[in-house]
Amino acid sequence: MKLILRVFFFCIISAKLHSQTDATLDKVIYLDSNSIETTDENYKYIRVIKEYYSGNKKTYTVKDYYKSKKLQMIGTSSDKDILKEEGPFVYYYENGNKELAVSYSKTKKTGKEFNWYEDGNPKSELEYFEKKGEVLFKVNSFWNPEKEQTVINGNGELKELNEEFEQSGKIKNGLPYGIWKGKGIETQCTFTENYENGKLISGVSIDSLNIGHHYKIIFQEAEPKSGMQSFYRSISQNMDLPENKICGSMYIYFIINKEGNLIELRVLKGLSTVLNERAIATIINAGKWNPRLIRGIPAQGSYSIPIRIVKNNQ
Repeated sequence: MKLILRVFFFCIISAKLHSQTDATLDKVIYLDSNSIETTDENYKYIRVIKEYYSGNKKTYTVKDYYKSKKLQMIGTSSDKDILKEEGPFVYYYENGNKELAVSYSKTKKTGKEFNWYEDGNPKSELEYFEKKGEVLFKVNSFWNPEKEQTVINGNGELKELNEEFEQSGKIKNGLPYGIWKGKGIETQCTFTENYENGKLISGVSIDSLNIGHHYKIIFQEAEPKSGMQSFYRSISQNMDLPENKICGSMYIYFIINKEGNLIELRVLKGLSTVLNERAIATIINAGKWNPRLIRGIPAQGSYSIPIRIVKNNQ
């Protein structure tokens, strides 16, 4: 009996030591509402990067938690410092029910995506595909909050309301067609769009000042006024590097406001204090941007860009 107790006691101690060792390999950071690192005084989520300090790995398990310590997301990243989605991801409501399940390939969604309402009832089944280098999706199934399936086998009507907008229209062969209407929840802008075989033919939005905006692209990302190639060329030519050059990749985060100005710049992944400061200064000096457009209306957007520093012979 003594031998059994000793063995059992040893197993408990070993398990505790093992769990403590595993925990010391993890990295814990605090995230704001935009999933950007912040302080423990002003955070919305807690992120745990498993085995962060174990050396270089192909992928790292990442878990996000609500303030209540309930799991919000679990997935894998190909980079331990910047979330680069790879493989299956599952998102949860704070009540523990699944919100979304989807897989990624090199940060792009692939295959089927499943969505649920907060009460656990199914919401939609989407399917992603690539066309001319662009990732698109079709709607296979959709249920309204009253549990009625309104899209079956890619055909039917869809009426959706979320935190950002509400919209309604017809689905044919998984793609929108005909006239779609909706409005932004926060912006209070309304829009009317015409689709043919899933392609947006034309759209017009009316903003809060009752001004109309015509568009053929729903989401048009911000870009430097001189173009992205010219922007990176300017950084390469004007970023002053120290003689004892450090090599590696940096990631700089910033917001482009509605006027095209860069604000709230910060380093997500840096190389040194000097290089971090010079990178931010160089990006600011590179000039203004054309703001992001959502349905033809200027909108604020957040971005992170990589800057890779290599030796002259690389």
